[in-house]
Order: sequence, then C-alpha cells, then structure tokens
Amino acid sequence: MAKHYDKQFKLDAIQYYHAHKNLGLQGCATNLGISQQTLSRWQKELRETGDIESRGSGNYASDEAKEIARLKRELRDSHCDYMSPKDYEELYRRLQQDELQLAG
Repeated sequence: MAKHYDKQFKLDAIQYYHAHKNLGLQGCATNLGISQQTLSRWQKELRETGDIESRGSGNYASDEAKEIARLKRELRDSHCDYMSPKDYEELYRRLQQDELQLAG
C-alpha cells in the first residue's frame, strides 16, 4: 500500500535534497526513508507547477467527488449479477459525466 506524505514533508524533503546535493538524490531519499523515484517526482512537480499536491488518500476536492468515488468503488466491488449490461453501461456513463462536470 502506498504511503501518503503531507505537503510540508514533501517540501522539507526537497529542501533537504537541495541542501545536501553532495549525497545525491538516492542518498537523500534513503536518509529520508523514501524512494529515489518519489523524491524525484516531488521535485519535478514543484519545478513544473510551482506547488506540490497535498491531498492524500481519502481527501476529496468536494462532496460530489467523494460521492463519485464511493459509487465507483461500489460499482467495482459489486458483481453486477442483479444489473443488466444496459443498466451497467448507463450507470457507468452517468459516473463519467459527473466526473467530467467536476473536472470542468
């Protein structure tokens, strides 16, 4: 299972790397207990966007996004024995539309 780090930890990790470049990316990541890929990804995200994503697992941008995630889990976890293929397709189409509306 993936670990989730708060925004401050990510920013501190990048600052640590910049202050200890002589250790290299791998050395800094090892000292921080994270993978080199993780530290590299955070650094790239900060460089490209000027910020770091701080939402962790289970944090949603809105109540609607949370409900969509719950419905998707329910749909994924159900065996759909009681749902016709047509009903399943309609439900999936509505979920996609809701997701697009939230993104837009």
